[in-house]
Amino acid sequence: MAPYCVLAARLRHALNGGIRRYHVASVLCQRAKVAMSHFEPNEYINYEKLEKNINIVRKRLDRPLTLSEKIVYGHLDDPAKQEIERGKTYLRLRPDRVAMQDATAQMAMLQFISSGLPKVAVPSTIHCDHLIEAQSGGEKDLRRAKDINQEVYNFLSTAGAKYGVGFWKPGSGIIHQIILENYSYPGVMLIGTDSHTPNGGGLGGICIGVGGADAVDVMAGIPWELKCPKVIGVKLTGKLSGWSSPKDVILKVAGILTVKGGTGAIIEYHGPGVDSISCTGMATICNMGAEIGATTSVFPYNARMKKYLGKTGRADIAALADEFQQYLVPDAGCQYDQVIEINLSELKPHINGPFTPDLAHPVSDVGAVAEKEGWPVDIRVGLIGSCTNSSYEDMGRSAAVAKQALAHGLKCKSKFTITPGSEQIRATIERDGYAQILRDVGGLILANACGPCIGQWDRKDIKKGEKNTIVTSYNRNFTGRNDANPETHAFVTSPEIVTALSIAGTLKFNPETDFLTGADGKKFKLEAPDADELPKLDFDPGQDTYQYPPKDGSGQHVDVSPTSQRLQLLEPFDKWDGKDLEDMLILIKVKGKCTTDHISAAGPWLKFRGHLDNISNNLLIGAINIENGKANSVRNALTQEFGPVPDTARYYKKMGVKWAVIGDENYGEGSSREHAALEPRHLGGRVIITKSFARIHETNLKKQGLLPLTFADPADYNKIHPVDKLSIVGLADFAPGKPLKCIIKHPNGRDVQHPIAKLNEGSSACGQGHKVTGAFTRAGREKQPF
Repeated sequence: MAPYCVLAARLRHALNGGIRRYHVASVLCQRAKVAMSHFEPNEYINYEKLEKNINIVRKRLDRPLTLSEKIVYGHLDDPAKQEIERGKTYLRLRPDRVAMQDATAQMAMLQFISSGLPKVAVPSTIHCDHLIEAQSGGEKDLRRAKDINQEVYNFLSTAGAKYGVGFWKPGSGIIHQIILENYSYPGVMLIGTDSHTPNGGGLGGICIGVGGADAVDVMAGIPWELKCPKVIGVKLTGKLSGWSSPKDVILKVAGILTVKGGTGAIIEYHGPGVDSISCTGMATICNMGAEIGATTSVFPYNARMKKYLGKTGRADIAALADEFQQYLVPDAGCQYDQVIEINLSELKPHINGPFTPDLAHPVSDVGAVAEKEGWPVDIRVGLIGSCTNSSYEDMGRSAAVAKQALAHGLKCKSKFTITPGSEQIRATIERDGYAQILRDVGGLILANACGPCIGQWDRKDIKKGEKNTIVTSYNRNFTGRNDANPETHAFVTSPEIVTALSIAGTLKFNPETDFLTGADGKKFKLEAPDADELPKLDFDPGQDTYQYPPKDGSGQHVDVSPTSQRLQLLEPFDKWDGKDLEDMLILIKVKGKCTTDHISAAGPWLKFRGHLDNISNNLLIGAINIENGKANSVRNALTQEFGPVPDTARYYKKMGVKWAVIGDENYGEGSSREHAALEPRHLGGRVIITKSFARIHETNLKKQGLLPLTFADPADYNKIHPVDKLSIVGLADFAPGKPLKCIIKHPNGRDVQHPIAKLNEGSSACGQGHKVTGAFTRAGREKQPF
């Protein structure tokens, strides 16, 4: 395969004339058939189709295209007829591949099994990274996880073998790092059942986080539907230097756009500053774009990506991308819906938090702000790693800081943990000495997994309810996310800043200006870290942790015990009767931020991700009830007693009473977990009414047959009381553009009618493989699952 491109390179060198030179190389590389990955040698990159689709759309639109548009429109199911309008129309797309982490793969594979199909239609993988709890250290924690989760791992392994899905065993690493190392490439469209799937944008791909039902659509060969994204351009100028890092770029952007500023848009980075950022640094920036609600983020193909592809054994992909580069970068003169400009030369190290990833502070200011706000300034634990920052470069920069401290006889004052992003990263930093330096400074190397980032942390150094501060290089810092303690003040920053602050032990330390005192009593200042972006030698692959699916898996048995507490085959939901929804009770009126962590907590609940009934016992237990200001305490409207949210929902379901949830702004932000939609549907919910929704959660609600509605006037949120009854009128005759009405029955008998702004138009799944244009159109209503 590769020799064709090698020959093309030689011909390019010999021939004169740019047009002819490009033509010869292009033809030869097209003949070459370059595999999408080492693990799927018979699945090829199809840049020719991308090129053809882009040219069709460009001719239709008659304007320059952004990179985001090129890749998205290049994957249209019907580029000649597809209606295209940013922010309005729904696109039917054909992604190249699917990736699932083990916590979400369970429900995705259970849904795929229900389809009755014999094999997935596109290359797909499962990655075991979410079920390993951080406790004692990498090897011990991994052994413990394999024992505790044996039933789930066996299910995923056998289901992968039966349906043609590649299986990355526990200990392989974090899904997004493995995708970057093996599966992402310039121009790919990949969907993943994890909200940080956009990490792959660091290699020039459009990689989008989705719920399991969306993944099943693609694995079943059904066109995937996405609201045509707007495109926000972030122009980078200047060059990163000193303590500033790629993490600071996205922390700055998060501070500008907030947790919902990117909703419905792709963030596209461009400008001369791009070339100063490593490939894994670009991945860090794209990864955390999930924290601003963006559909995804992407960088244009450049030499830094080419270098990374070569180092990870994919020089043939880089050679092919070189030939099609004009389709892997934005057109000159393309227009963005919004433009932000950041001068990297002026960018200072940032630290964001606590309790939300968009509360941005320069590191130089955070200590004073913390004292003013009453946040603990002493740092209990520093944690580096996660899918956002666990690359070779990240580990090298942290080790460079640690090495300076060791040279002056210092170790970390705070506890310090390190999570390698993959088995390849772990093996390479062990070989190159980084791991030992980090141990010597006081660090504990954890398993190649998500660990504390997603709440898989058996934390022993504090009691629940104890006020404390941690600093991490993770992506999210919602209340209780890392350790289930609502009093843990979590701050997000770069790995090297985490390391420096862990050595100092306080938020009041600014490594750019402040001094430390060495063991000899002399003061010294840390120098800005410098480290290789890629190892000088090849990566050490470490242990082989990949399971190829057999060519024929038809004889493979997938076992799900009817008595299992962790796995449960799915039963169809009850169908909609075609009538309006009348006299629904309000399960809870949520006050303030309500993420998917609040709706369906992670941590210890991850073990039930394959058992819908069991995991439904965590429904909305983290949401704050506006009636009493408490979590997991709501009034049962039938008994007038206060009790847990899941128990109340189950009681309503038992009594045959339909119920609704009232939410605030950006309801369902955070993780892509579709359990936050499955659980209310399973326990009898029918409608979620909010001021606004996060993109993935709104889609997940539609997929599972719940009605996601937004208020015509956000102030109408204040007109509904938890003791009211609600009726949604107009469903039976609903058509796009026609308003629905919400009739509120107050306890005093007075009825008030309010219009609901919109049941967002576009395609929505009914939960049984059918799709209807315009949610709840008359033509499709008999197929809806209510």
